[in-house]
Amino acid sequence: MSSPYTEVFRSPRIGAILVLGFSSGLPLALTGSTLQAWLTVSDVDIRTIAWFSWIGVPYLLKFLWSPVMDRFVPPFLGRRRGWMVLTQLALLAGIAAMTLAPPAESILLLGILALWVAFASASQDIVIDAYRTDVLRLRERGMGAAVGVFGYRMAMLASGGLALILADQVGWRAAYLFMAALMAVGLVTSMLAPEPETAAVPPRSLVDAVVLPLADLFSRRGALALLALVMLYKFGDALAGTLTTAFLLRGVGFTPTDVGLVNKFLGLAALLLGALAGGVALARMSLYRALLAFGVLQAVSNLSFAWLAWTGKSYPLLVFAVAFENLASGMGTAAFVAFAMALCNSSFSATQYALLSALASLGRVLFGPVTGELVAWIGWADFFVFTFVAALPGLWLVWRMREQIGAAESARPATG
Repeated sequence: MSSPYTEVFRSPRIGAILVLGFSSGLPLALTGSTLQAWLTVSDVDIRTIAWFSWIGVPYLLKFLWSPVMDRFVPPFLGRRRGWMVLTQLALLAGIAAMTLAPPAESILLLGILALWVAFASASQDIVIDAYRTDVLRLRERGMGAAVGVFGYRMAMLASGGLALILADQVGWRAAYLFMAALMAVGLVTSMLAPEPETAAVPPRSLVDAVVLPLADLFSRRGALALLALVMLYKFGDALAGTLTTAFLLRGVGFTPTDVGLVNKFLGLAALLLGALAGGVALARMSLYRALLAFGVLQAVSNLSFAWLAWTGKSYPLLVFAVAFENLASGMGTAAFVAFAMALCNSSFSATQYALLSALASLGRVLFGPVTGELVAWIGWADFFVFTFVAALPGLWLVWRMREQIGAAESARPATG
């Protein structure tokens, strides 16, 4: 006889979220690090390559057009799956079209096509986040968050690592065509994925799609504190992550090979394990307890890098610090995504999730540039102690807002 816990692992909704996570992560490197490599080997000058970093702007601004995806329903497959199919077709065509504009011959056209791919990718993220929010049952949210992260990271390995290997062996055009073909995996999944069990009524007008999500969020009890929690929960973790690689190379003196093998490969494995472990735990414990426990682990894990800074170059301690930090970060990410989903109203989850994700990155964006000055002022060890302290306000808010977190977990409001 199966239990609700074991049913999570057999859910077709969880399977769809895993594959859609892969579809969401695949285009990112193709307009980022992989495209930068293509430009570099094509002898494009460094100033032009630097300008290509602006192609990532749509990911930061996606909340601006998310109301459109809440308000309008495509004439096929419903509001969420219909938009997923449209964005995935746009991605498949855009990635394939990039092969028609090699950097040495059509740099401007390549830039325009890459910007289109980034826009379509950000739009796909909007609707996949909304679909995940709408389709998952209460006990599936944690595991859904975890497998979404897992699929996303696997896709980044494919488009960031496998694509470079393919480009070296068979050329850039073939590599990008293969990545375009991989988008078909998400396309088929969108067509076959289950619909949300409760149909939500879309906003009646575009004005409603812009205004009502904000009005709904601010109508919640303790709304400002809940939004502050969204911004602060992973703040300390994000601050520490901005300079981890620089710390390992310059602060402690490890080689790039050391950092590549341990920080990238072991770190990725630990992050994925942490996300999956967090998802399993969330299927058995309350959201409040998960946020608190995983938040404490996130904060304490930053101190492992302070320990490394105090101790000096130590390979066992490097392995411990990287594994601990990524494991805790993965668990915290699973809890945070489940929390963000719980806050969303299914009538306009695309807009609300896009706003919440933008708010979550606001602290890192605002304070990230000053971390270098902070290290120069207080040193590496004290910097990581500072990131531990920076995580404490978020933990206090988790404890302070425990009743509101419980209310959000148990009921997802929907308005017509």
